Amino acid sequence: MLVDSLKSIPPGHRYRTLILCFDDRAHKLSDNDSNVVEFFRLLKKDDSSEQQVYHQSGIGIYTPLNGTASQLMAKFSEVMDDAFGWYFQVHVMDAYEFLMQNYTAGDRICIFGVARGAYTACSLAGMIHKVGVLPAGNHKLVPRAYKMYLRNDAEGWKQSAAFKKAFSINVKIEFLGIWDTVSSAGIVPKRLPFTNFNSIVRTFRHAVALDECRAKFEADWRDHPNKQQDLNISSMPANLHRHLPDHDEEDLLNALERKSSEQNNTPTDILEVWFAGYHCDICGGSATKNTAPNLARIPLRWMIRECFTANSGILFYSNLLMDIGLNPSSLYPFVSPRPPSLPIGGNHIQCMPTTSSNASGAPEASYRYQTEEEMELADALSPVHDQLSLYWPWWLLELLPISTRYQLKEDSWTSRSGWNLGRGRVIRATKSAQIKIHRSVKMRLEARYADGSRYIPNARLDESYTIWVD
Repeated sequence: MLVDSLKSIPPGHRYRTLILCFDDRAHKLSDNDSNVVEFFRLLKKDDSSEQQVYHQSGIGIYTPLNGTASQLMAKFSEVMDDAFGWYFQVHVMDAYEFLMQNYTAGDRICIFGVARGAYTACSLAGMIHKVGVLPAGNHKLVPRAYKMYLRNDAEGWKQSAAFKKAFSINVKIEFLGIWDTVSSAGIVPKRLPFTNFNSIVRTFRHAVALDECRAKFEADWRDHPNKQQDLNISSMPANLHRHLPDHDEEDLLNALERKSSEQNNTPTDILEVWFAGYHCDICGGSATKNTAPNLARIPLRWMIRECFTANSGILFYSNLLMDIGLNPSSLYPFVSPRPPSLPIGGNHIQCMPTTSSNASGAPEASYRYQTEEEMELADALSPVHDQLSLYWPWWLLELLPISTRYQLKEDSWTSRSGWNLGRGRVIRATKSAQIKIHRSVKMRLEARYADGSRYIPNARLDESYTIWVD
């Protein structure tokens, strides 16, 4: 049977897949679709015995649980959730309850998120690591489990380990895929446990924006631990937040997470790849629906290909994969190597729209039946969407002194305070943790705008430690 004639690929397997998808605060279904919505659209959903899917609209999409609040109060709650993540715990616990009610032994758990939804996804994965998954029906224990997850003092770590042993199921997370996550979500602590390092995740994939330059969209890439560093738990202060400067707190939390993960012997397969574009060009939602070409399609296709490369078991509708330029035969039963990129020829980089609502692009109908390489070339040269240029109020935050943190050589962290003023992200690489840049960036670098100018990424990086990936 030809792959194209199958209803889904893979056609089926002996286990069930549970997939949880977390959207960003601004990506409602009535607006431009994020990559999480596009990804969710491609998933097989008609047989929960094979695959069960969960979608959360995201921070800022708040509905009172009891249904009795006034419309004014409901709107206020939504605005506060959007601005400050007031109900972040509700988002995490709701997804946790979905897992609690549906997980059975042998299921594969896959989690995806975009922007602040990506941070929610990482937090859910962290909660699963620290307190496990409760058996079905234990709704009243969920708030207690979440509080134990939040605690980062020595006694809290001991209590959460005891809670996990007494009440919960140990599980692995098969795949964690995120698009340009942020470093926090509103008023939650600066970093929750296991959001930077999570040894129960088998495969981790992260698409990151090369050009984002807003201070409040600081990139949050994964910790690359130094295995020789250890921690003496008895030397840890009662509460990290009260006794340590930010960078020491980060180092201690990283070390404590690794100490708690020593029984997990299989290292996580980590791959973070940088793509041309700003935050919304990687996460999707910058262009109007059915707009093509579109920069966001490149990290979307990359993430789907990585699902097959990692043998995640996620079931996709094969005909819908073709709509975004993916040939099912190149993904299953084996993932085919990518052909070389097409030459630039006489194509030019498209200029950025003048307003956030003026996205350019061809109708999707004229774009659907091209090969992936033709689509990739068109997408790679499509407009970027710089929110500092499109929406001037973002500059108010650039003028405020903001503290940012970043990883130094290998495993140590530090922080700095100051005015960002629209500067690009700082990418620090080492010989053991080289920066991976997608090949579509090279295509954009080789092309020119119609006026002869070139694309220059905003990110500041050491090119001697970079490699190109497909």
